Parts: sequence; C-alpha cells; structure tokens
Amino acid sequence: LMGMIGKIFIDPKSFRPTLIGRIFSGTLRQGDSIYLVNRKETVKVKRFGVMEITDLLDMEAIPAGNLFAIFGFICPAGETFIHADMVKDYEHKDDIPRFESIKYSSEAVVSRSITPVDPQDLAKLGEVTSKWLMADNTAKFYLNKESKEYILSGIDPLQIEIITERIDKQVKIKVGDPIIVNREMVTERGLEYYTKSPNGHNRMMMYVEPLDPISTKLILDGDVNENQDNKTQSKILAEKAGWDPKEGRKIWDVYEGNVFMDGSKGLQRIDRIKSYVVGAFRDFVANGPLAKEPVMGLKCVFTDCTVHVDPAHTGYGEIATMVNANCALGFISAKPKLFEPIQRVDIKTPNGTEGGIIKVLTQHRGQIMEIVADGAFVRVKGKLPADEVVGIADEFRGATQGRAFFGYEFAGFDAIPGALQEKFILEIRKRKKMAEEIPDGSNFKRFIYART
Repeated sequence: LMGMIGKIFIDPKSFRPTLIGRIFSGTLRQGDSIYLVNRKETVKVKRFGVMEITDLLDMEAIPAGNLFAIFGFICPAGETFIHADMVKDYEHKDDIPRFESIKYSSEAVVSRSITPVDPQDLAKLGEVTSKWLMADNTAKFYLNKESKEYILSGIDPLQIEIITERIDKQVKIKVGDPIIVNREMVTERGLEYYTKSPNGHNRMMMYVEPLDPISTKLILDGDVNENQDNKTQSKILAEKAGWDPKEGRKIWDVYEGNVFMDGSKGLQRIDRIKSYVVGAFRDFVANGPLAKEPVMGLKCVFTDCTVHVDPAHTGYGEIATMVNANCALGFISAKPKLFEPIQRVDIKTPNGTEGGIIKVLTQHRGQIMEIVADGAFVRVKGKLPADEVVGIADEFRGATQGRAFFGYEFAGFDAIPGALQEKFILEIRKRKKMAEEIPDGSNFKRFIYART
C-alpha cells in the first residue's frame, strides 16, 4: 500500500478537516493503520470513503488508482503514507520511499500580527491557525514571545486576508496592518572575533561570511536539511555547489538558508555544548542585528573554543550569550545590508494605455524589463519591490480604466538601494520599538575576550 494526501478540506460550518488523496498501489481498507512517512507517526483509519460534493460516501475498501477521503486526523498536504505493517521491512525509517516534497515558487514575505480578542484564547488560536496552515503550505506563522501575538506570513496581502477571515470564524481575532518581511545579509567576510561567556569560563573564536547562492537555495528548498547526516549533506553540496567534501562533513546546522560550521581541530568537551550553540545560532538568524529581520545566506565558522570542565559553568544562558555576541559582532563587521523581496510583475493592457502602467511602476521603484506587443494589447513585464505591491492594484486599474490584467510572482531578494538602506532600517526599528540608530555592535563588545 502507498498513497498520498493531496488536499485538506476544512468544512466551513463544522471546521472538521477532511483529507483527500489518491491510492497509488495496494488497497486501503476500513480500520487499517497507516504510517505517515514524513511525520513519522502511525494513525488508524476510522472512517473513510469517497466524496460526493461535500458528503462522504463510506467504503469498505478503495483500490489503487482511486481518490479517497479520510476523517479523524490531520496532516499537511503532500504527505506520503504506507501500511503500518510495512515499516518493519525497512532498517531505517528514512529509507521508506516517499513522494518528492512540494516546491513552491513563492516566499512568505508579507506579515500581519494576529491576536485573540480574548487573551485566554491564545493557545486555541495557535491550534486553529496550525490547522488552516496545513491546508495552505505557502503560509507560515510563529508566536512572538515578547508581544504575545502570532505573526502570520503569506505570499501577498490577499492570501493573509483569506486565512484570517477563516480563523476569525473559530476564534475572534484582531489583525494588524500588512508588514513586508525583509532579509538581512552580509556582503563580505567579517572580522574574526574571540568572545567569552558572561561568567568568563567559556570562549569561542568565530567568523562569518556570505554563503554562496546555490548552497543557500539548496537549504531553502530542503535539498539540504538538518535531518540528513553529514555524509549526505556533504555529497549534495559537493555535487551541486562545488564544496570540498571534507568541509561538508563539518556542518553542525543548516537552517533557513544559513549554515553553521565547525572549523576547529581536536577540541575537548565541544559535543557537550553543541545543542546550545545550534539553538543560539537559530535564535540569532531569526532576528538579525540590523532590525530583527530574518538572516539569510550566512555562513558561520568557529575555529577555536574553550569549554569549562564543570557542566555547572556551561549552561545554555552562558553559551548562547557567547555565541550570539560573536555572530552579531562578525555580522556587523561584514558590511551587512537589508534585502527586500521582489515580485516579478506581468501586466496585459490595451494598446495606448501602457504609458499609465509604466508611470505607476516607476513611481513605485519598479523596473521595466520588457514591453511586448500582443495583438490589441501590450504586455509590460517588470520587477517591483513587494513593499510597493500593497494597494497598487487600484492604481493599475485607475491608469487603464479597469482594463488591465496583471499578475505577479516571487522573484527573489535584492539589496535595498544604498541611499535608502538607513531610512528603511530606522523605520523598521522604530516600528519594532527598538533604539532608532544603526547598530555598531558596541553593546556586544563587553563579551570580547582579551588575551593576557
């Protein structure tokens, strides 16, 4: 038996999830236990059959080639399953065949905060949002521990509007204004710093540099991920990104388009703090030092480390502070820049109205890439910062008396023009209630270890 969950339908009245998929081999029967390959968990098929519009027609068994619907549990769309009895046929669960993961051409670059009207519904809001996001894998969310609000991110404002309307029917929420999520990236290798823990008993020497674009994409696409062993990671990076195979085996962590490396030799007690170092690295890249925007394309390499013999002096707080200070100092010294998400826009408009479209694009920092005649229409193709997309639909319609058709797709991240870098950074810091000044790392310099 092998099949795949292709879609999640959540009933708008009962909010009960129905998993819809197809059997590709074998036969699925009522009462079977199936193993979800990616989630690594076993569930029992309590009720299943085929859908007749919005009703479920119960079936005893469904053979290969047919669509099916299951009630009773929920998992993300794209999940592979096999019969639970088949798991024992594989030495390692990672060896079980599965369908390739779905690759999306879009990034979640627009965010809005969502908070429950009743503060006691915070946990329920998390459960409800998680369910809706399993049905739409292009959206993401996380809990901001400082503000006690969830941040919901999607590919454009319309997607977030649809999801928040669905959530509001189950949990009454307040929704913040749309916010564009930028990325912080370094442009050159930074200085090598030697930092110490607050108690002075642990030390680490490290530097940061830009991660090459191919490796960054491999990590973002999941081709290289934290669940793989070093041998697998090394092989992929060597074949696709030109890495030295030996270097790839020294990876400690890959996360959100960033990598943390062990560039040291023969250190003692280093494994004891590995989980703390990785945790601190992930916290750092989630909130960059420029404006607490996510960090991308960063390669951190530590070359030396001293770990105290007494575990009482190597707690998470001590190690995390040391690592975070080193990452921040190195990052700020590596000529960091704020990168904004860019949308590729394609507008089809009647002949003679393209001038208005071009004017709107240029007023919003857009670039005209191509203008192509298409019968009675003209197609204007260009690039537009995602920050300028909010509300631009009405301007396109106004410039063409509502006769333009347009669409856009994610095109990547570009550095914000130099003249606007400081303005954007300070505006974001002000919105996040941070000190309105460009960070210089001075607040981390007290953690620099001075050799005597």
